Amino acid sequence: MKFSLLIFLLLIGVSVTMGQGKGPLDTVLITSLKGRTRVYTENGALTVNVAPKEVRRYKAAGLVRYGNFGASGNGKTDDLDAIAATHAFANLHGLPVKADEGATYYLGGKERTVLIRTDTDFGTAAFIIDDTEVQNRNASVFTVGSDLKPFKLETITSLKRNQGKIDVSLPGTCLITVTNANVKQYIRFGLNQNNGSPQTDIFVVDKNGTVDRNAPIIWDFDQITDITALPIDEKPLKITGGRFTTIANKAESKYTYYNRNIAIRRSNVLVEGLEHRITGEEDHGAPYGGFINIGECSYVTVKNTLLTGHRTYSTIGAAGKPVTMGTYDLSVNRALNVSFVNCSQTNDINDNRYWGILGSNFCKNLLYDHCTLSRFDAHQGVANATIRNSTLGHMGINAIGSGILLVENSTIRGRSVVNLRSDYGSTWQGELVIRNCVFVPSDGKPVSAALINGYNSGQHDFGYTCYMPERITIENLRIEDSRHPDQYQGPAIFANFNPEMTDNSYLEKFPYVKTKEVILRNVTTASGKALRVSDNPVMFKDVKVSMGQ
Repeated sequence: MKFSLLIFLLLIGVSVTMGQGKGPLDTVLITSLKGRTRVYTENGALTVNVAPKEVRRYKAAGLVRYGNFGASGNGKTDDLDAIAATHAFANLHGLPVKADEGATYYLGGKERTVLIRTDTDFGTAAFIIDDTEVQNRNASVFTVGSDLKPFKLETITSLKRNQGKIDVSLPGTCLITVTNANVKQYIRFGLNQNNGSPQTDIFVVDKNGTVDRNAPIIWDFDQITDITALPIDEKPLKITGGRFTTIANKAESKYTYYNRNIAIRRSNVLVEGLEHRITGEEDHGAPYGGFINIGECSYVTVKNTLLTGHRTYSTIGAAGKPVTMGTYDLSVNRALNVSFVNCSQTNDINDNRYWGILGSNFCKNLLYDHCTLSRFDAHQGVANATIRNSTLGHMGINAIGSGILLVENSTIRGRSVVNLRSDYGSTWQGELVIRNCVFVPSDGKPVSAALINGYNSGQHDFGYTCYMPERITIENLRIEDSRHPDQYQGPAIFANFNPEMTDNSYLEKFPYVKTKEVILRNVTTASGKALRVSDNPVMFKDVKVSMGQ
């Protein structure tokens, strides 16, 4: 009778902890019968039996190891089920997990996602993730999740930009995601053109509905088709160590993204000391959606982490022409307050055979600090971004969005200091500050340098009004342009954002709001040539350029 009751309680507990799973392949059933610890699959569901004395022993030890649940760690036997079973047991009992020192865990292409809900120390263990034969390319290998459940907010029917409070009472601080499917924004222009994305926003509110001012509401929502609240875990969760190697897929080069990754879907997470390498890349392959994939969360820090850029492959884009495909080791989507601190990559940040390492969408408050990486990129908008004490490689800083874009104490080796993405209208509704930086145009190749790059013809509807930064402040900038082409006239503040605008008769169907003021303080060039406004004096004729004190 006692054992039957224990089994019932364990099964109930598992159904709660696995509540964010998507089906039997994410489900782990735990029993506690006499006998040995056993991990096996039945009808697609992973089942784990842990003898009562073993339960007591693991709880007394205060942690569990993969070897406790049958992981061989020999680098050849597939240990995915044993690792999933270890974390399921740890989640149920609130125990941390520690990898076995010196082990090498082979993880094959089976469709099984390991759910992590307790502190995990991968230590010095190695993990080989084999993507050559994958059952489901969309199934993450690990998901860092929460026991807390999202719920709908049925009473909120509209929102205003910069609204300070929503009329709702909550159990605690929550992450709010809102959508109006009847409005399309980010209607992409160019070779990867599309019909846009539903209007969306994500922000944090306290239990009284007060919006965090550091991540404000950025759109007016005249109508809401979905609004969801996800409680934020107060207790931090730590993921440390681990030497991961992905054996790259050999799939056809088209937009079939592989998401064989560590997906972080919980707020208040620290990832520290992780390493990720890639092997087996050939002359073709499908792109990747980020080995560290952060989404639907807030307050996440990735620290002291070594990453690897993926090889760039080409396909035919939506416009019927060849395009290079974005492929990422870092991905951030619908997330707030995400920081990358002291992160670097294994391959040369200036080697253009490898795609830029980060892609992001619908984010707020992104930070690079003491990073050496090939790219920072905000596709479908970021509200506030900071790059400081860092070195950016061949793909540089790419962004659209709002708020303050701050670049300081950094070296930029891309084609420009900041590229305002033309496929989303080269829009930044706010300010740009470049301070105490060195700009090495195209890593020192002979090019005509421009500090700020972009393109907007004024003829495409992106689903929003497009802005250039209202005010740009550039101070203590050194431009290393000693190598430059013949007839070089000196670096420009702005690239030629619209070559077709050659006189005042040009009409913009969707007017592009230009910069009002540029403040320059101590900008020097290796070439000795003065900084110019632009090769397009017509477009920027009303910009006030002043030499600040």
